[in-house]
Amino acid sequence: MDTRGHAPASLLPRPMRVARVVTEMAGTVTIELEAGAFAFAPGQFVMVSSPGVGEVPISISSDPDDGTPLALTIRAVGATTAVIAAVSEGSWLGIRGPYGTAWPDIPEGDLLLMAGGLGLAPLRGAFLRALRAQERIGRVILLYGTREPGMILFDRELLGWMRQTRAEIHVTVDQAHPGWTGNVGLITTLLERERLDASNTTAFLCGPEVMMRLSARQLAALGVSPSRIHLSLERHMACATAQCGRCQLGPLILCRDGPVVRHSDVGRALGIAEL
Repeated sequence: MDTRGHAPASLLPRPMRVARVVTEMAGTVTIELEAGAFAFAPGQFVMVSSPGVGEVPISISSDPDDGTPLALTIRAVGATTAVIAAVSEGSWLGIRGPYGTAWPDIPEGDLLLMAGGLGLAPLRGAFLRALRAQERIGRVILLYGTREPGMILFDRELLGWMRQTRAEIHVTVDQAHPGWTGNVGLITTLLERERLDASNTTAFLCGPEVMMRLSARQLAALGVSPSRIHLSLERHMACATAQCGRCQLGPLILCRDGPVVRHSDVGRALGIAEL
């Protein structure tokens, strides 16, 4: 059986203690778990549970190579995520995983990362790997779009990357506030300004599905091969072990075949509204 990097298909969560909770913005936190975690690759996810409340899939936002704790960035958008996002240091969560496919190894050539909103979290590990590999690869470009300046994720870290690395980082917001002097507009407007070497570019995309669909279409129109455009897709991942079928997208079961998939494999399905 091809497990493609999956952990054993156990439905029994392991208890893990919360070491630190960092408030990113109102309703969004990064939870760091104590040592004793497991091996994972950037782009994979875990199932996080609170006893008596529920279980949800959460992408891993930490870097597996830098020795930092396992980190999960969570926005309170429902009953279960609201309880999980309100945990305190020293409390316990149930963790299953890691599950799913990861971002590909950092390729030679140019790497373009496009993130929308909370989609920066699953891309963070891949971006940090790209920074370490920048001596052997080409350009590292990060385009990030969010609703408004107060919703910029990892804002202090983004500023550090801008000042201390050779990565090309551009941020845009849908709606500016007084004092904002940066870009305003959809993330695709940032892409329009980039002079990409299409034949030498690999793209990683994560964010709202409409943003990824339009961005992937624009990249393909610029000449980037659909096989080199990778998207992180989300559906209702209830079991995470390819048993319930709730995360099916066309021929794919996203907890097993995703969340990271090539546009060449999923582009047609993304164009069907009923899916």
